[in-house]
Amino acid sequence: MTVTLDTNAYSDWRKTAAWHEILALAEKIYVPSIVIGELDFGFRNGSRYQVNWRKLEDFLGQAQVEEWSVGSREARIYGGLVQDLKQRGAPIPSNDIWIAACSEAAGSLLLTSDAHFKCLPQLRVVWQHE
Repeated sequence: MTVTLDTNAYSDWRKTAAWHEILALAEKIYVPSIVIGELDFGFRNGSRYQVNWRKLEDFLGQAQVEEWSVGSREARIYGGLVQDLKQRGAPIPSNDIWIAACSEAAGSLLLTSDAHFKCLPQLRVVWQHE
């Protein structure tokens, strides 16, 4: 099983060990570069930037964890998702659309607690409460 982490999934895992069972079973864990940027921003707004960044670096250094960068494939998926959302009048934050595009490109399950991903039924999503 491969999974992609949304920003809140990583944060929830760090704070409460949520997602532990799924992450322990995952053969591959993708962390989109957009998630890394959102986490960095959050770390900068806290009092433990260096500690949090080191924990993230350690996590990213694990064998089954891989940063997923945006390329032309993800950009085309993003464009299609934005068009679909626009036609249905269901906008969601653009960073989350990029994260969704990375997850779709990877063919992985997206781990999140953001309900607005329900606006993208083509995604394979696991919510924290499930």
